[in-house]
Amino acid sequence: MSPRGSRDLDEDDVRVRPGRGTRPRTRTRPSHDDAVPGVVVAVDRGRYTSVVEDDGVERLVVAMKARELGRKGVAVGDRVAIVGDVTGGPDALARIVRIEPRRSVLRRTADDTDPVERVIVANADQLAIVTSVTNPPPRPRLVDRCLVAAYEAGLDPLLVITKTDLEPPDRLLDAYRPLHVRSVSTRRGDDLGAVRAALAERVTVFVGHSGVGKSTLVNALVPDARRSVGVVNTVTGRGRHTSTSAVALRLPGGGWVVDTPGLRSFGLAHVGTRDLLRAFGDLAAVAESCPRGCTHAADSPDCALDEAAAGRVEVVRLESFRRLLDALTGEDG
Repeated sequence: MSPRGSRDLDEDDVRVRPGRGTRPRTRTRPSHDDAVPGVVVAVDRGRYTSVVEDDGVERLVVAMKARELGRKGVAVGDRVAIVGDVTGGPDALARIVRIEPRRSVLRRTADDTDPVERVIVANADQLAIVTSVTNPPPRPRLVDRCLVAAYEAGLDPLLVITKTDLEPPDRLLDAYRPLHVRSVSTRRGDDLGAVRAALAERVTVFVGHSGVGKSTLVNALVPDARRSVGVVNTVTGRGRHTSTSAVALRLPGGGWVVDTPGLRSFGLAHVGTRDLLRAFGDLAAVAESCPRGCTHAADSPDCALDEAAAGRVEVVRLESFRRLLDALTGEDG
């Protein structure tokens, strides 16, 4: 008989902790030897559209990022390995299990104080900075910032000037001639032969502020692109955002263009003075003689660039470098 206030216990009253199971845990990841290579051409809310080639036939495959990739981001232009359903059917969904090493990364920040870098495009060769001579007017400081981003990423910059039928581009071209930036101009009704030649067999990222005709240009280069085209506000002189995400499109004559959303700003918090100086080999060699902590700005005392400006370096090129240097800390305009 049990003491008062107690009761008999049986096996149902004993709480047993579950065992560890029989399958041993391992850090070994699957090799995914059967993975199919692809190139990411669009990103949309956690879905990644990639071009996969099989026996000379291309198809689009939609995939999710595998859990094993963790926080590693996937960007347009990434070369990836894909497993699962790679048939490209309307209900097919595969997994990206590996991101191959990138040979270039174009990135930006929301502003100059934001520590978070945002990858725009991976594995590009060239950055086409699209600007119009008028309607809307050029924004040189934004163009300068895009140039800085191109130099930091190791991309060849290309200045694409639109709407030259409305106004000559000479003034704009003169501002960037000391930087030896290649340029092409377009006008209404142009056959775009010069533009196509500059883009042939290359992966080119198109950037520019809204309303400069970037998406119109992409639609002309890739007839089936069907990129949304906006108009310029007659009161503010600014364009309306039309593209909402970066998309890579194959050029009919070879190469790729990556159309990006219209820019209102281009944060450069990830870029330092040394990053910019590396793009100016002639100035970098002279700057080695600068005192420690020299900013190389126009008001920097004892800057070796000032002493050399009359001899070893071009004054106009030094002025251009310092203009870009100012763009690192100034606001887009």
